[in-house]
This record gives sequence, C-alpha cells and structure tokens, in this order.
Amino acid sequence: MSVKIYGIKNCNTMKKTFTLFDSLGKDYEFIDYKKQQPDTKLLESFIEALGLDTVINRKGTTFRKLEENTKADLESKETAIPILQEKSSMIKRPILVFDDGSMQAGLDEDLIRSKD
Repeated sequence: MSVKIYGIKNCNTMKKTFTLFDSLGKDYEFIDYKKQQPDTKLLESFIEALGLDTVINRKGTTFRKLEENTKADLESKETAIPILQEKSSMIKRPILVFDDGSMQAGLDEDLIRSKD
C-alpha cells in the first residue's frame, strides 16, 4: 500500500505522521503544499470527500490573522478554494489519500494502522 500524504513538511503533526508511517514500514508519497500548490481539482476532491469544514484548519495562525470578510468567504466552496490555494497553511494537515480512494484528515493512528 502506498498512501499520498498532503501537508507542510515543518508541521509537528506531519512529523508525527511520517514517524508513524516509517515505524510501521508503510510506503507513502509526500506532497508538500509549499512546493506544489494544490490545484482546484485536488481541493474539490478533498472537500467532496471530507467536507469544507474539515478541510479548513481554523485553529492555525494563518486563519486567525484573516480579515472577517475573508473568513466569511471560507463558508462557500467556490470562494474558499482560491483562498486555500493562496494560503495552503490553512488546509488541515495531514490529508491522507489511500489506495482505495478513501481520505482522512488529521492524524488518526488507529485508522492508519488498520489500512493495508
């Protein structure tokens, strides 16, 4: 099994994710938002599978620094996607895409351990 892991390399949750995969001997491909900006199709697939509220990281500094009108634009997929492309730090980390097409947002160790 090879999983695609989307996120930002220097995030603590990402580091825990890599450590878990490495300790389990599970293969993965890492896609860094800072090096490869997420395109519209990818973000639409995340939102369709996980929901807009799950995809947006509202706990981070980037979100908290936004002006209120920009925060309001995050309530609609059509206006949220360009913001998420520009400010990829606001995308929940990690987002995992498994071979079977299923997705997971955030670090769920039990789910990762159960996937083969």
